[in-house]
Amino acid sequence: MSLTPRWSRKKPHFPLLAVLLLVFITCSILYNEFNIQQIHESPDHGSARSTQGISFTYVKPNLPKGASEVLDRFSSCNSTKSYSGKKIRWVNPDAESVRRRSTRQESCDVFSGKWVFDNQSYPLYEESSCPYMSDQLACHKHGRSDLQYQHWRWQPHNCNLKRWNLIGMWEKLRGKRLMFVGDSLNRGQWISMVCLLQSVIPANKKTMTPNAQLTIFRAEEYNATVEFFWAPLMVESNSDDPVNHRLAERIIRPDSVLKHSSQWEHADILIFNSYLWWRQGPVKLLWCSEKNRACEELDGLEAMELAMSTWADWVASRVIPLKKRVFFVTMSPTHFWSQEWEPGSEGNCYNQMRPITTEGYWGSGSDLPTMRMVDKVLSHLGSKVSVINITQLSEYRKDGHPSIYRKFWETLSPQQLANPASYSDCIHWCLPGVPDVWNELIFHFL
Repeated sequence: MSLTPRWSRKKPHFPLLAVLLLVFITCSILYNEFNIQQIHESPDHGSARSTQGISFTYVKPNLPKGASEVLDRFSSCNSTKSYSGKKIRWVNPDAESVRRRSTRQESCDVFSGKWVFDNQSYPLYEESSCPYMSDQLACHKHGRSDLQYQHWRWQPHNCNLKRWNLIGMWEKLRGKRLMFVGDSLNRGQWISMVCLLQSVIPANKKTMTPNAQLTIFRAEEYNATVEFFWAPLMVESNSDDPVNHRLAERIIRPDSVLKHSSQWEHADILIFNSYLWWRQGPVKLLWCSEKNRACEELDGLEAMELAMSTWADWVASRVIPLKKRVFFVTMSPTHFWSQEWEPGSEGNCYNQMRPITTEGYWGSGSDLPTMRMVDKVLSHLGSKVSVINITQLSEYRKDGHPSIYRKFWETLSPQQLANPASYSDCIHWCLPGVPDVWNELIFHFL
């Protein structure tokens, strides 16, 4: 009796069908992967691709345009039209760089932990001892009497942050430029870093340039600078004036960071952030190729993705990790609705004196779609960018905002003064306070 399985007797039919089916499936997979790769890497400048009936044109960013009009606070759109579907074609780094990032195992997740009250080691400096303190962040100076917000230490689960070492940080910065690039939240982190560092520098050996788009603290004996560059939307915009930027409409060049990168490209350590300004309604897009100042309009999240992609193109093509360190700080949460941590209440961060203790707490001040988009972009930059994930740990700190204890440049109405919660600043952070921990994380990863 033959030991050959019965189905082998139909050899001329099944293998042929199986082979044809296998070839069809393989070709389909390869075709789809090719399309996905083309969409991910983006086709050449000017080519178009249609997805579910929407046509996308891919634009190569950061191309010198010569005579393109520089945006400033006096710029305007001659007309506004609907979004054309242009996307950013940015240069991905090599696959090996991405692979190293995805396979690297951290010994401990320093972003997962809890806040521990510590009035022995914290604060790391005194508010009144820092001559560069901002009136927007000096909560004790402006009437806040409960100072517990200054005494909380971030404690990761199952490990410790490297203990802040002032001289050790200066040695890391010797002969280098450390630059923060972003909005007022990043400026607060910069002020925090300056306050953390400045006390050991003799008065005649340190200088601070006047407030401008680029503000520089210099420590002569270390030949080092700690700088802040105002770029709230990362790409060039009409809001790039550090003082006069409250405008009726925000206009960006979604395909260029070249004006800004000319300032930051020579820094040795770069710390970027972007988030808050994209949550203020639609954004006008003025592409570099547009000669008639005809703008397009797009919602904040999609406009931010264009800007992030243009920034990522610069990082991917210009950053060599052994020569330049780049950090991206994730979104800083707001605390505008106390009902999220105290159901039934109607307040906000005003009069909050202790952190939230519910582990894993998320409020609506942290936008998940935005976080997913940012993570998608950053994940393709591999070892070129280190992510400082401040979002979850800062979510717990409803007590850390200035609330009413800061200088307000606009005149407050009698109605506001009668209801302090109505004008509370639940966006920025008191110093000393939460941003000091963000800088401890920078020190940890340096």
